[in-house]
Amino acid sequence: MTIQKQPVDVVIVGMGWAGSIVAKELSDAGLTVVGLERGALRTQSETFSTPRMFDELPFNIRNALAMDLSRETITFRNSSTETALPMRQIGSFNPGSGTGGSGVTWSGHTFRNLPSDLSLYSHIRDRYGSNFMPEGMTIQDWGVTYEELEPYYDKFEAVAGTSGKAGNLKGKIQAGGNPFEGARSREYANPALPRTYAGELFAKAAKSLGYSPFPVPVSNSSRAYKNPYGVELGECRICGHCANFACTYSAKASAVSTILPALLTSKTFELRTNAYVVRVNLDQARQRATSVTYINAAGREVEQPAKLVFLAAFAYNNARIMLLSGIGKPYNPKTGEGVIGRNYAYQTLSNAIAFFDNKNFNPYVAAGGTATVIDDFNGDNFDHSKLGFIGGGFIGSFIAGGMPISYRPTPPHTPAWGSGWKKAVVESYQSATGLNIHAACQSYRGNYLDLDPTYKDAWGFPLLRLTFDFTENEHKMSDYITDKALEIAQAMGAKQVLPLRRTGHYDITKYQTTHNTGGTAMGTNPKTSAVNRYLQSWDVHNLFIVGSTVFPQNTGYNPTGTVGALAYWAVDAIKNRYLKQPGFLA
Repeated sequence: MTIQKQPVDVVIVGMGWAGSIVAKELSDAGLTVVGLERGALRTQSETFSTPRMFDELPFNIRNALAMDLSRETITFRNSSTETALPMRQIGSFNPGSGTGGSGVTWSGHTFRNLPSDLSLYSHIRDRYGSNFMPEGMTIQDWGVTYEELEPYYDKFEAVAGTSGKAGNLKGKIQAGGNPFEGARSREYANPALPRTYAGELFAKAAKSLGYSPFPVPVSNSSRAYKNPYGVELGECRICGHCANFACTYSAKASAVSTILPALLTSKTFELRTNAYVVRVNLDQARQRATSVTYINAAGREVEQPAKLVFLAAFAYNNARIMLLSGIGKPYNPKTGEGVIGRNYAYQTLSNAIAFFDNKNFNPYVAAGGTATVIDDFNGDNFDHSKLGFIGGGFIGSFIAGGMPISYRPTPPHTPAWGSGWKKAVVESYQSATGLNIHAACQSYRGNYLDLDPTYKDAWGFPLLRLTFDFTENEHKMSDYITDKALEIAQAMGAKQVLPLRRTGHYDITKYQTTHNTGGTAMGTNPKTSAVNRYLQSWDVHNLFIVGSTVFPQNTGYNPTGTVGALAYWAVDAIKNRYLKQPGFLA
């Protein structure tokens, strides 16, 4: 028998960045809010303590903070002509579990999308013509402009204690920042983190080639800081444990370190962990959400009624819940019709390892954000008219912590094992440095999400099936930008450079990045988007979807800054418009 809970004003599925923002803002507005998290409760002081958090084996190798794939996973295939099989080990991406979600284990990079990113289809059409887009590409405008989102980017950066250097302050280009960024209303909350030795070499080489290097904006606080919610962050200690680790110093921002300490004291908020949501329930007319059904830790089915429902689960899981709930028309790649599962996208990574003589880069002393990058080849910051592809990415010198198990750079023609390999590892550890290319991925008709017809989770519900592969557009883009990175490496004085290019089919078994997007895309047309510009379902007016799942395609940046901005943008419209007159906002 289903356990029936008392109705509340708001129920939120997922308590990562997006869900925590919505919960805090609406509980502060006086609404009763229940947050449902499929994983366990994580607190800064009890869960992320030293010395446990500095152990590379459980966290960086065995992904201790990730989702339990024995209970829930996805199936994968490169094309619809193949049979999808379950993902049984963490590979290409690292879906989080527990309060804070994947935001606990990120590196901290906090970018704003370029203004042209948010109107990509219109921008490409107007600059190059509609025929410039390859057949099968399904990119679209987001439905919101950079100017509209700017105050919400600013708010998220203030909450996260983001460290950086403005490049465009109220329309005036600033020395040392990113000259390509949209206009900012003020400086970052904190100064940029210190530049590494490798970053200095990169910046000098990039400038010599006519490019504009700047420090990566990062939500690793460069100094002690108190955010607008009254939560204090510590100073980043450059300890080398960011990606795949939680921050023991409360310096790297996550929902756990910046929002939940204030949220959990609210009398109008209740957190329920180990709550595995399986569907959103609708009224008889199927026009209004009435409740959410979840499985609790004891295996019992629970129904939580609410006036407002938010899906804020990890990336593709929002699409799965929509499909399991029968809300919105499922996407059909054969006809191109339907919206739930449409426009899934990833990111396109490549890199180069530069080897030097008589250098000591000290790779172990680092933070996730100790990077110096250029944006000259990101977005549409460069002329694509004769290049035959759309999109771009940033190139940077990244020192993110030289872990002894996972970081072993060796030059070309090094033996795969034995004394020769050991000698090369010892010689290269201090004197090699990486140049990373972090690039966009467009959406295509053949890349999508749906329910797997064969495989089910531990509770008997169909797994989500991911069909995805890179296209010629991404390969051309990656080759072009990787070549630019090689030129910078040579200008840095490297004696040898090993390019690691984006080649072949997408491989889900090798880690790349946890930047999955799409599946419930936002937009202005209900025939091509699942939610409107305020992240409100086109079909059910009291259902909102927040997170990277609403991106209609992916940019050259990681999604977190835009996820936060969109969450604040949507909740502002709800507080100031929807609550006064419930109904469709667009």
